[in-house]
Amino acid sequence: MKVNKANVDHYIWGEGCDGWFLEKDTERTIIQERMPAGTSEALHVHQKAKQFFFMLSGEAVMWIDGQETTLQKHDGCTINPGTPHQIRNDSHVDNEFIVISTPSTRGDRTEL
Repeated sequence: MKVNKANVDHYIWGEGCDGWFLEKDTERTIIQERMPAGTSEALHVHQKAKQFFFMLSGEAVMWIDGQETTLQKHDGCTINPGTPHQIRNDSHVDNEFIVISTPSTRGDRTEL
């Protein structure tokens, strides 16, 4: 079945951020997310899940275990299990990105 933001489960997180489950099962989730300008996710860690973030548009600052890197359109990065991390949109425009989590992060998130 073809999937896109119009025909999958949607949720709102943080300060008006959006998430769309492109794939959702216990072994892996693929989520397309949108962060408005000036928003951020809480600093957190996953004990089991490995995550890959890939920017579709705009840019984001990734704080990964004490180091910051800016991801621009078509940049990506991997977050290994047990690594504290946070994504922020410090820009003046919305961004969109894909995050792939293996296994699912359900029940595997601790905010710091």
